[in-house]
Amino acid sequence: MTKLNNLLERVEVLEKELFAEIYQRHEDLKYTIEARTVEFSEDVRRHHAKLAATLSEYVYDSGILKILTIPIIWSVLVPAFLLDALVSMYQAICFPVYGIPCVKRNEYVVIDRHTLQYLNGLEKLNCMYCGYFNGLVGYIREVAARTEQYWCPVRHARPAKAVHSRYRKFFEYGDADGYREGLAKVREDFKDLK
Repeated sequence: MTKLNNLLERVEVLEKELFAEIYQRHEDLKYTIEARTVEFSEDVRRHHAKLAATLSEYVYDSGILKILTIPIIWSVLVPAFLLDALVSMYQAICFPVYGIPCVKRNEYVVIDRHTLQYLNGLEKLNCMYCGYFNGLVGYIREVAARTEQYWCPVRHARPAKAVHSRYRKFFEYGDADGYREGLAKVREDFKDLK
C-alpha cells in the first residue's frame, strides 16, 4: 500500500469519526430522530420559537443589495432540477449494466431544517434550497465518482483540491502496468458499498 493510499484511508476513518461525533450532538441539543423525523422536547420547541426573527427584521437586516441577488440565486434551480432528473435517469439505466451499485439520492439530498422553530419562513425556504442544492451536488459527485471508478480509475498527476469517496481505489498516475493488470478488479470493487 502506498503512503497516499494509507493517508486516504486515514481520512476516511476520520470522516466516519466526524459524522459519529456530529450525530452524537443530538443528545446535547435534546432531540431524537425516529423514522427520519426529528423531534425536540416541548421546552426546546418553545425556546426556539422565541428566537425566531420576524420576516421584516430578516429582510431589513439583509439589505437591498442582497435582496437584489435573489432572482439570480433561485434561477439556478431550473438547471439543477434538470440535472437531478438526468443524473438519476443515467444511473438507473447505466449502473445496472456496469454492475455499479446505484447511489441512494435520499442519503445526499436531506431537507429537514425547515422544521426548526427558530427559523422564520424565509430562512426555512433558504434552508430548503441549500439542503437540496448541496445535497444534489454531493449526490451527483458520488454518481460521477462511481462512474469514474469504472471507466477511468487513474489519479491525477497534479493534486486536486478535494477528492471523492472512490479516489483511494484509483491507480497511480503513470502506473500503466498496474492499470492494465488491475482494471477489471477495480471495476468490480464496490463491495464496500453493499
